[in-house]
Amino acid sequence: MTLEIRPLSDALGAEVTGLDLTQPLGQDDLAAVKQAYMTHHLLCLRSAPLTPPQFAAFSKQFGEPQLQLVRRRRNEAAPEVAIHETTYEKPEDKPDDMQMIRLSGWHTDDSFMEEPCRYTLLQSVAIPDSGGQTRFCNVARAYAELTDAEKRRLEGLRAVHDYDTRRAPARPTALTQSEKAETREVIHPLVINHKETGTKAIYYNFNRTDRIVDMDRAESDALLDWVNETITRPEYRYEHEWRVGDILFWDNRGVIHSVNMDFPVGQKRIHQRVMLKGDRPA
Repeated sequence: MTLEIRPLSDALGAEVTGLDLTQPLGQDDLAAVKQAYMTHHLLCLRSAPLTPPQFAAFSKQFGEPQLQLVRRRRNEAAPEVAIHETTYEKPEDKPDDMQMIRLSGWHTDDSFMEEPCRYTLLQSVAIPDSGGQTRFCNVARAYAELTDAEKRRLEGLRAVHDYDTRRAPARPTALTQSEKAETREVIHPLVINHKETGTKAIYYNFNRTDRIVDMDRAESDALLDWVNETITRPEYRYEHEWRVGDILFWDNRGVIHSVNMDFPVGQKRIHQRVMLKGDRPA
């Protein structure tokens, strides 16, 4: 097989084909994939579904896994892998308002932690016949295209991130007491520097970013609403139509994502996920 990489959209993303992901990547292929995710922020690696141990082994070629906070999602055979099922088992499980489902909000993974995960790898195991797309926004490009005045408005601001925020209409997954003990408010810059590329990006999470430090609530909410609207414009978006086995590999410092949770009741939607450790955004 021959490695091929092609862009998925003008905004971000590239498709990677020609790799056997059940085997360690060769040095040249590994270097090409690493360069591609620096360039495109998001990769789609076409594959058949991997077993959790295979998925963990593949992911470790790119960094050290970070264990999922919610213990019950960890796979027994490979604890680095979390199993996420979002199937609507019964009609009453699916709300009329998709905003009442947490995954619908634009977010970056684990921003409520002092050192949030850097990269996320997500593989589809079962997908519904329609709906269920995962959407991405290029927050590095969104920042780059701000006016100078808008950049000055954001520079130096810091935001409080929490496991939950009243700004989000949907409540997060309930935690055990030991899991709650691992979460607390943390503060991250609103504009961060991307170490590898030297570019800047807006670091924002609709589900976790609660308020701007040293700003009253009304002013903070207005600013964060503007940020949310600005960085999720259509020109910054890519929407992924899943195929069974697809692995999406994205940079949590360069993109945010959300899920179209409007899909049929009773049709399975299952993914497995590995998060790779990162340092504190700065």
